[in-house]
Amino acid sequence: MEVDAVVVGSGPNGLVAANLLADAGWETLVIEATPKPGGAVRTEELTAPGFRNDVYSAFYPLGAASPVLAGLGLEEHGLRWRHAPAVLAHVLPDDRYVLQSRDLERTARSVAEFDERDADNLRAEHASWRRLREPLLDAIVRPFPPVRSGARLFKTLGTAESLRLARMLTLTARGLGKEKFDGAGARLLLAGNAMHTDLGPDQAGSGVFGWLLTMLGQDVGFPVPEGGAGRLTDALVNRLTAKGGEIVCGTPVTEVTLSGGRAVGVRDADGRTVRARRAVLADVPAPVLYRDLVGAEHLPARLVSDLDRFVWDDATIKVDWALSSPIPWSAAEVGQAGTVHIGADLDGLAGIANDLACGRVPHDPFLLLGQMTTADPTRSPAGTESAWAYTHVPRGESWPDSRLRRHADRMEEVIERHAPGFRDLIAGRAIAGPAQLQKGNHSLVEGSINAGTAAIQQQLFFRPVPGLGRADTPIDRLFLASASAHPGGAVHGAPGSNAARAALARDGWAGSVYRATVRAAHRAVYR
Repeated sequence: MEVDAVVVGSGPNGLVAANLLADAGWETLVIEATPKPGGAVRTEELTAPGFRNDVYSAFYPLGAASPVLAGLGLEEHGLRWRHAPAVLAHVLPDDRYVLQSRDLERTARSVAEFDERDADNLRAEHASWRRLREPLLDAIVRPFPPVRSGARLFKTLGTAESLRLARMLTLTARGLGKEKFDGAGARLLLAGNAMHTDLGPDQAGSGVFGWLLTMLGQDVGFPVPEGGAGRLTDALVNRLTAKGGEIVCGTPVTEVTLSGGRAVGVRDADGRTVRARRAVLADVPAPVLYRDLVGAEHLPARLVSDLDRFVWDDATIKVDWALSSPIPWSAAEVGQAGTVHIGADLDGLAGIANDLACGRVPHDPFLLLGQMTTADPTRSPAGTESAWAYTHVPRGESWPDSRLRRHADRMEEVIERHAPGFRDLIAGRAIAGPAQLQKGNHSLVEGSINAGTAAIQQQLFFRPVPGLGRADTPIDRLFLASASAHPGGAVHGAPGSNAARAALARDGWAGSVYRATVRAAHRAVYR
């Protein structure tokens, strides 16, 4: 079989890349190892009949705001966003809470309960966000370096504010919270949202992640696809097949085939080959692509050495529940939030992050919880709730079923403290530890959900290793299209879009110049 491009992996980045290549008229084949497309964007009935559970990811603020996904017009292919009455609640150990709503004044009232000055602080921060939103998001999702969008951002901010924005990128969530806000509530919004990555509140660079998610939550909310996360995948698949693209599932790729230093196709586990006339794009983690599919013998020695220092994000344990009624929170307003952070104040978050850094399983886990029927009533029968929670644990731990069950029980104890009677509502439960997550999605290596740490030393031109910060690899016509590439994790489609753009540029009228430039740059960084 021969096509213009082979895309390895059908996660959102792979599907975005395939769509953009199909838009350009390329004959495109997506090859997926598992039985269904979608990667970490899938929905199944895991807990009980009639309860639709998002197997991995669930809320998509960056997806709703992404210029990449917006450009695909997925609403024309069946995607519809739904919102909970409130965006997010962070519940403290003493049952106080801060609530974020898309209604700015409602959020302002909530943060003002901790310090009245923060109502105005939040309004001012939101006004600043609205001013730089468009050029900033464009700069984030476009290929590195983002010359045009970066210039727009600089024009919007000017020299002085651009310099201070650059400084903000390095701050911890705790430090940024102290600079922006006066009370614990608003500061917790930043720190709790930073914990959606693998960064604790005292790690450099955590502030910007917390700030970005907080501002997006205020702006577009934390929306979910109606009917389940899998509907986002369905929309990408529908669009691709309408453009003539093809997807083959249940076919693990074991090798990227090379000839003369160029990627020319792939070989699957049954020994079958597919030839790629123009490009191979890989929506798999960087270590998997380079070590397993290409092989160290075909790569610069320095890149191979750098891979030894590649840092994965923390492992994950996720529990899904079918509940006979909504969660009975002691603070009733928390029941309106789609996303709930539970288990720690700011110092508690720091302690949990320290436990993880030291290789210890936190005794009282910090939970990120989703109330899915609250956000989308189609997820379960009327009067019930489809819910989940996940927590991070150190990599390298052994999690036999008995230990997983005990940890799930501990997670339920955390919820029970703030919602007495929660356990009595459980009609079904499904537990996924690191091994189960990887079995269902081969890219979630040992339960790492972001294809590499979000820490500052593995961002921009340090992602996935020190280099160009681009999708181009040292192998001609082979492109990294996964979250291991800039700008990293979350469902926004940028790595896939950037890989498709690079493939099109390499094959374009100036392709020979493009190749020579990239080749010279790779020689400089890997010699």
